[in-house]
Amino acid sequence: MDTINFNCVVGNTDPKIPLGLEIWLNDHKFFDLDHIDSNHSVEHSINDDDGEHELRFVLKNKLPEHTTIDAQDNILSDARAIVKNIKFDGIDCDYILFTLAEYQHDFNGTGELTTHRFYGELGCNGTVSLKFSTPIYIWLLENM
Repeated sequence: MDTINFNCVVGNTDPKIPLGLEIWLNDHKFFDLDHIDSNHSVEHSINDDDGEHELRFVLKNKLPEHTTIDAQDNILSDARAIVKNIKFDGIDCDYILFTLAEYQHDFNGTGELTTHRFYGELGCNGTVSLKFSTPIYIWLLENM
């Protein structure tokens, strides 16, 4: 059985705020931190046999008081989780994630459920989902 390595770095724009993050591959949670207080390197091995997969980043613990808004509803400061340096077998996949991933959230309970593109930061409790297939090199060739 061949495997590929998945790597990324996760962080927090305001390490004092206890944002939490989970990372899942299909139905297996392989990263779970309730307070991202510094950058963390994450690694996980993935079976490279033929298959369909879903990689999910789940932001949790975000509260309304983690965002400062002025009288005109402008955001003055905001704690956000950062996901960067996404790699499959050492190949930089930030662009693919930002192009193909979907970020679904409900503005921390203040709005309707919505889906957006993902640009590397999670500002509301919700899920970023990237569907991909293996063998990974075929999928990468089709999506780069």
